[in-house]
Amino acid sequence: MKKKNSVKILIVDDEENMRFLLKEELEEEGYTVYDAASGEEALEIFNNNEIDVATVDIEMPGMDGRELAGKLRKEQPDIKILFLTAYSHYRHDLSSWAADEYIVKSADLNELKNKIKKLLK
Repeated sequence: MKKKNSVKILIVDDEENMRFLLKEELEEEGYTVYDAASGEEALEIFNNNEIDVATVDIEMPGMDGRELAGKLRKEQPDIKILFLTAYSHYRHDLSSWAADEYIVKSADLNELKNKIKKLLK
């Protein structure tokens, strides 16, 4: 397992407050965190950095999270992808299977932190 401080996480969410909250929490855990407001911005960051884990919102303007996850997976098959969404109905959508984990957004970020730890083992 990589040391936490060498793990790079990409947060992709069109909600600025959510990106800020996730970035703060994950940096506090010792991760290096990048954030993007769109799928297009995420691809630019992804192409210029080695990313280990991506947390991806599904519903975003422009390129949605499922399309982004497919592109990330095509470029780097071993990347760990977590869908982080406000909508639980995507859990059973076959296109959501591009992700390694699926989390419904919550004020409690312990589930997210625990899933990231589990994926990095």
